[in-house]
Amino acid sequence: MRIQGAAGPTGSPSTASARRTSGGTFSIPEQESSPAPAGSASLRMIGGIDALMALQGVDDPTERRRRSVARGRYALDALEDLKMGVLSGTLDSSALNRLKTAAVGLKDTSGDQNLDGVLAEIELRVEVELAKMQSSPPV
Repeated sequence: MRIQGAAGPTGSPSTASARRTSGGTFSIPEQESSPAPAGSASLRMIGGIDALMALQGVDDPTERRRRSVARGRYALDALEDLKMGVLSGTLDSSALNRLKTAAVGLKDTSGDQNLDGVLAEIELRVEVELAKMQSSPPV
């Protein structure tokens, strides 16, 4: 994307219009002429809000991969919390809610086949644990 606008300051007024005295003191030019705005019509928004929204929707492959790894870690942590809750006998509903939340995030693809395979295995394990918890009577 190319942005065109004012090129910067237009330059100083010509020195011929300023009076100079032999003493080297400051003087004001006789007529002040402000330069016309240069190219104000050339300043325009290219695409406006639509372009910004489109740029936000662009998904970088490394960003997608990073988010997929984070979702996988979140799911593994939720499975670990579930395991610790079952082993200690202090399983609470927040661990199950966290596991359900983790299951939803694992369905997105990362673009990397190996990572997607690992995430599919984690998703399967999460779904199995959720099914086991739904079929077992509450403690």
